Amino acid sequence: MTPHPDLLRVLGEVRVLLAQPDNDFAWSSWKNADAALAEIDAAIARIDAGSRIPPGLVTLFAPTGRLQEVASSSGWDDAFLALADRFDAALE
Repeated sequence: MTPHPDLLRVLGEVRVLLAQPDNDFAWSSWKNADAALAEIDAAIARIDAGSRIPPGLVTLFAPTGRLQEVASSSGWDDAFLALADRFDAALE
């Protein structure tokens, strides 16, 4: 059984949103979509392999975190908020 399936689903959905071509990364610390996707992919691989949840993952979903900055400037705030709620539930 895959460890943390709910968390992996959330991260998969985050990956889809971050890969959208019109995203604006100017307000985030990510240089571009490739950098964001590389971080998400690394977290997914680590969790899928049964390793501990990367500590930086929690701050990724924090208010004014990198993910919210991209969501706000790219027009998917509501999707971010729903994913952040599901992320928090998956960690419990």
